[in-house]
Amino acid sequence: MGTTTSKILRMVFSTQSGSTFTITLPEPREDLTAAEVETVMDQIISNNIFTTTGGDLTGKRDIKIVDTTTTDLFNPAVA
Repeated sequence: MGTTTSKILRMVFSTQSGSTFTITLPEPREDLTAAEVETVMDQIISNNIFTTTGGDLTGKRDIKIVDTTTTDLFNPAVA
């Protein structure tokens, strides 16, 4: 039984159709600031970098750093 931890940066955008589009990046820097992420999100929006089924990205909806702890309770033998 083992425990692992991981972090992801989750950037959520609004789209033309009113839906959301999410970009997740693993292991963000410890000293990452909201201002830095907002600047990057603004650049993604203004340069129209991604094409989505909901249309162009139109705004920033949410920014989170998500910490996950996973505990393995069972590790079957590999055949």
